[in-house]
Amino acid sequence: MTPSIQVIEPKKLIGISQSMNLVNNKTAMLWQTFMPKRHQITNAIGSHLISMQIYSNEHFVAFNPHNEFTKWSCLEVSGFDVIPSGMHTYILPAGKYAVFNYKGLASNAAPFFNFIFTEWIPNSVYELDNRPHFEILGEKYSNTSPESEEEVWIPIKDKN
Repeated sequence: MTPSIQVIEPKKLIGISQSMNLVNNKTAMLWQTFMPKRHQITNAIGSHLISMQIYSNEHFVAFNPHNEFTKWSCLEVSGFDVIPSGMHTYILPAGKYAVFNYKGLASNAAPFFNFIFTEWIPNSVYELDNRPHFEILGEKYSNTSPESEEEVWIPIKDKN
């Protein structure tokens, strides 16, 4: 499993967010709230959904499934001129990412992420960077299909 390495410019996002952890995972509730309202975002760039996670500096240093993080359900937008009621803005900072393709159900993704964080990153010329992680949920994404596909973007930087 070899990722592509991508460098992105800042991205403007509009969506909703929720604090959670892996033990008390509120992802389904977050998306159930966002999806009926996503069409209120009138200046979306494309139709791809973005699932984003913002972790603390220590989140992966001493990993614990009780560690809190903020999860977003959002869309990339051309600007912040119109922000639907109950939604918020976020500017995803520029940076380098390792982009992996994941195929399968989200409930089966633990070995995939374990490989990234315990094998690929430690054995690469990169280290984890403290920026948001995100997934692009495109045309081949379906949260109920084992044939579902998504792009997983992991923030990286060159090892010192």
